Amino acid sequence: MGLLKGIDPLLTADVLHVLRSMGHGNKLVICDCNFPAAEIATHTTTGKHIILAVSLPEALGAICSVLPLDFFGQTQAMYMAPQEGVALPPAGVEVVSALKCAIEMHCGVGTRVEPIERFSFYEEAKGCFAVIQTMERRPYGNVILVKGCVGPDGNDLKP
Repeated sequence: MGLLKGIDPLLTADVLHVLRSMGHGNKLVICDCNFPAAEIATHTTTGKHIILAVSLPEALGAICSVLPLDFFGQTQAMYMAPQEGVALPPAGVEVVSALKCAIEMHCGVGTRVEPIERFSFYEEAKGCFAVIQTMERRPYGNVILVKGCVGPDGNDLKP
């Protein structure tokens, strides 16, 4: 299906360029279709807003197949959570579970994926490297990944 061996065909040239350009500690937003991606992207390091016409778990699976996460920090990923006093709706619970599974499939069990309050997430997103928007329609389908290093064995470098 793809033009490159061993590379998920969902990873477009634009996505691969962003992932390769990131350094360790840089953060990447992967968001749902309702996220203000175009506006937030204007505040990011690159100003890039890339659209992938797939679900959030599909995009995360492809991205995490090549992007090492930072296991030297407190958390490797952060997902959007409701503000205090608001419950995560059932579809939100479903998408959070799916995004955790997609990340752990490539980065291992024990990968720390932590919640961050909705309005704090928007502010954190503005300081990211770029924004990749998916066609995910379930609410709270937004995550920030922290890039790590590829170790000598070709996998995520871990302490």
